[in-house]
Amino acid sequence: MDVSFLGGPLPQRGIGVVAPFDFALDRELWRWVPDDVSLHLTRTPFVPVEVSLDLARLVSEHETLREAVRALSAVSPEVVAYACTSGSFVGGVVGERAMSAAMRQAGELPALTTSGALLGALNELGARRVAVVTPYTKSVTDSLEDYLREAGIQVCGRSYLGLTREIWRVAYRDVVAMAREAVAEGPEALFISCTNLPTYDVIPQLEAELRMPVISANQVTMWSALRSIGKEAVGPYQALLDPVARQGPASMTSEAGGQEVAPAVPPPAFPDEEG
Repeated sequence: MDVSFLGGPLPQRGIGVVAPFDFALDRELWRWVPDDVSLHLTRTPFVPVEVSLDLARLVSEHETLREAVRALSAVSPEVVAYACTSGSFVGGVVGERAMSAAMRQAGELPALTTSGALLGALNELGARRVAVVTPYTKSVTDSLEDYLREAGIQVCGRSYLGLTREIWRVAYRDVVAMAREAVAEGPEALFISCTNLPTYDVIPQLEAELRMPVISANQVTMWSALRSIGKEAVGPYQALLDPVARQGPASMTSEAGGQEVAPAVPPPAFPDEEG
């Protein structure tokens, strides 16, 4: 059958993604991406270290990032994103900016990191008091809190799992349990950290229950990368992506904030919860 009349595939925009060697959620990143955008992923070299501050430093060395960006340059992406939260906050605000600069110089194109995208997302939402949920150990979670504090963000609640490996296997029910614990003091938003922690399906349901914007590492990374090329991330009723969602349940505060509470709704059923 002659298909030459079709003229070839539709043009695609390109986003380069540098991920740590143990990143396992390629499919989750794609779920935020519109059909006319392609992701081009590469990974940092393997190092025999568990998830820790040491690993965060190893996978974010400037020469490692430069080599990854140079490899991605072969397919001409319009922007490059470093998809690792701990690797991009471990050096503080100055360290994150230096990483982005090293990537920009290596590829001569726009570059961003997950932690930089996080600050952009919080600014977009107007949130200065946040709760954080992480799969990390205490020391790595402390480092995230230090990064946010340095950027002028107050952390008013947190919950963490203490994991050092296979974070991608965490079930949604565990993320939900941490979220419910972390928001007791009435923050303006909740951040779920780590690009290796699944979050896509749980965000809109948590927003409905907690009545505040809920953002995650993979979400803010894709939101920022797409925004930089004039595109919008796609996702079901997520406050960061949809201004209409910000006027719904995610815009309402709990009794802890001393403001009016919306009529009670039954707790949503999460994909991994029984019953």
